[in-house]
Amino acid sequence: MNRRVWQECLAVRRAGLEVTVVCPVGKYDDAAYESRDGVEIHRYKLRPARGGALGYLREYTVALWHITRLVRRLRSAGRFDVVHVCNPPDLLLLPVWHHKRAGTRMIYDQHDLVPELYLSRFRPKRDPVYVLTRVLELLMFRIADVVISTNESYRTVALTRGRKRPEDIFIVRSAPDLSRFSQREPDPDLKNGRPYLLVYLGVMGPQDGVDHAIRALAHLHEGREDWHAIFVGDGDVRPQMRALADTLGLDKAVRFTGRIPDEELMTILSTADVCLAPDPKNPLNDVSTMNKIVEYMAMSRPIVSYDLKEARASAGEAALYATPNDPLAFAACIDELLDEPERRRKLGAEGLERLREGLSWQHSERALLRAYERALGSA
Repeated sequence: MNRRVWQECLAVRRAGLEVTVVCPVGKYDDAAYESRDGVEIHRYKLRPARGGALGYLREYTVALWHITRLVRRLRSAGRFDVVHVCNPPDLLLLPVWHHKRAGTRMIYDQHDLVPELYLSRFRPKRDPVYVLTRVLELLMFRIADVVISTNESYRTVALTRGRKRPEDIFIVRSAPDLSRFSQREPDPDLKNGRPYLLVYLGVMGPQDGVDHAIRALAHLHEGREDWHAIFVGDGDVRPQMRALADTLGLDKAVRFTGRIPDEELMTILSTADVCLAPDPKNPLNDVSTMNKIVEYMAMSRPIVSYDLKEARASAGEAALYATPNDPLAFAACIDELLDEPERRRKLGAEGLERLREGLSWQHSERALLRAYERALGSA
């Protein structure tokens, strides 16, 4: 289950509400039903999208069928007071429509701006499919009683495109729980005999910039070979990224782990000297909060990122910013940080302090509970 969604589930459960989740199976969570920490979880099998837009259409169609089936079964046991819908896709309004008509309150948790996602991932022009994404987004805003936005940029969309009232919008940032992210003993073996370790953490989709990171490392490799890089995560372009690294002569300098348990991840991040956020500038990434950035900050790691609006909003002075979409500039920032150990320490400390002051999950949890109070209070 998505880390943010699980944090939300636990927060609402601690507040005294009964929580039931419908979601796809995961790599480590494949039981059709499970009760964990007081949360009931109903899962369905779903093959991740492959093959571009048609692959996503197949994935969403199968997901909607399963969600509708499970929601109908759960509804037969009694009415829900609140349905909390997390996009994408915005087609999720279909399986919850009957709940809404029966008086259930709806919270629209907008994880992605689907119109911008379409422009960034599939076609950079406003064609009929883009218009359809805007229509579906507007319908979600219209039927939602409360909207949860992940940052100020998304809140602005809810106010303008969604025409929601300010009192019905709550910012719940994607943020790490600092009680779960803690330093481990660094493992020098992870550096593969080199002085420095570079780490990428996150999804590997076409819009995530893993190719930018690989090309930046190829530039870096031309001038210095005193580093090793680990890419943690999975996605539909991971095989291509592994092949790209080999093609660029990085087969011995880069390792791809896939998804790994949290304990192993904490050790890798604790050993990292520089962490990478190569998300290219596009209509979606520029206004989206990247989980990888705040998780690097939670581990007090210095960051190299492209200069994006919400990347700066999250990291502030905890990152070194490269000219957007320029792998050579990205490589230069890595090179600069590797030569300045004291600067790396200061950037890492700044990031952790920013989280403690207002960006950690503990702050987001309070906003989440206010959103539920608003939804239940308007019932």
